[in-house]
This record gives sequence, C-alpha cells and structure tokens, in this order.
Amino acid sequence: MIKKIIFLSFAFFGMSLMALYTANVGKNQKPRINLKHGDSFVVLELFTSQGCSSCPPADALLERVQKEFPKSVFALSYHVDYWDYIGWKDPFAKSAYTKKQSAYNRKFRSPNNYTPQIVVNGKEHFVGSNSTTAHAKIKFYSTKNKGYGIKLESVKAIDDQVNFEYSTIGDINQKSLRAVLVIDERTTQVKRGENRNRTLRNTNIVVAEQYIDLERQSGIASINIPYLVSPTDDLTLVLVMESENLDIIAAAKTAINN
Repeated sequence: MIKKIIFLSFAFFGMSLMALYTANVGKNQKPRINLKHGDSFVVLELFTSQGCSSCPPADALLERVQKEFPKSVFALSYHVDYWDYIGWKDPFAKSAYTKKQSAYNRKFRSPNNYTPQIVVNGKEHFVGSNSTTAHAKIKFYSTKNKGYGIKLESVKAIDDQVNFEYSTIGDINQKSLRAVLVIDERTTQVKRGENRNRTLRNTNIVVAEQYIDLERQSGIASINIPYLVSPTDDLTLVLVMESENLDIIAAAKTAINN
C-alpha cells in the first residue's frame, strides 16, 4: 500500500579521517560524468523511508536503474521523517527533505506527500516502485536535453568538506545550482517499525544538500560532510541546475573514493 501523509507545516574528525577523505578523482576511480551540450540526463529523486514497508522495492528499483543507466541516470534518495513516529527513526531522514517533497507536490498540485515517490527531472512524479513507469520515463526524458550543461573539476574531500570547481553551459538567468552529497550505499538492521527485523540496503542516500547562487558561469564551492558519514562510506557529489519552478535542466556527478 502506498503511504500517504499531509505535510503540516561535527562531530570529531581526526587526522586519520582527513587521510581517508582527502581524495582526487583519478584514473583508477569511478568516472566523472560531465554531460556536454545536448547530452541526455534523467534525475530520479526518490522520497523514501526505512519506516515504510512499501519502500524497499522502490529502493531496490532506484539502485537497479542507476546501474542499468550509469551515465544518464542520476539517482538521489531522500529519506523523509514523517514515518519516524511508527517506531523506527530513520538515521538518514531530515525534515528538510519532507519540506522538499512538499514543495514538489505543491508544484504538482498534489495534496499529499507519499512514499515511495519518484520525481523525474523535477517535472512529474510517480509511485517509486513502478518499474514499468520508471523505464518509460527514463526513455522519454533521455531525449529532452535542450542545451544546458554542467562541468565538475578539481573535486577534493579535505577534513569535513568537499571542495569543487564548476562551470555551466546555457543561460543562467533565474537558475540555481544544487550540490548534493550522496552515500553510495549503506546496510541497516531495522529493529522496530513496519520493517522491524529486516536488513535494509539503501543506495544513493542524500546526506547533505546546498544551493549555490549562479551569479556567473563558473565558480568554486564546497559542501560539508556530515557527522553520519563514516570513513568506510563511498561518496558521490552530484550537481544539478534548476529553474525557479524546480525543473531540473542539467546535471553532473563524480565519485569521491576513499
């Protein structure tokens, strides 16, 4: 059953952690995806929760399509907090992600937040466990790039933050950049709630997000690494460009390997 709800309106990092996180993306690491003018992309934002029994199939689907389309699909998993009351507090959940989902649903004129929900390029949504719809939307939006682009360079993780340089292609008037830090995967033993006694595997987990004002075509920025990231986690940095109405018009990503 699809879950629905109406939305009511560091920690210590020693020298060893610095050594683990100081990274440059190199030839032996995962590729950096910088889409050129006209390249296709599909950003899938999944709103999910470890406290929702309907969500594990959607979590698995998001991982599957990201592996199936590693260049064109940008998978982001936002854990919402409105199911925490059932008995299990999702360690990745943030109220900010619930608010983000609500903003999308106001745009879509949908009265309710629900999980699992996938938003495609900020333009439409569907039930996050629907594989047929997911593949249809990936095929459809793979032909829709209208000439925007982002390039990521000089990506380095030092101490408690990731520093990077970016450049953009296309008109930046009334556009913004969103930097998203992602844990590639994590396994959790859930002890309470609807998924009690289950081992859940989550991927593409959003753990930090920051907006960057686009005053010029290129710049330098950073995003903080939150305390819940462990030295063994593999991280990915995703940049998306979006318009005022939350449409996503460009994307880039790069792995940050330990």
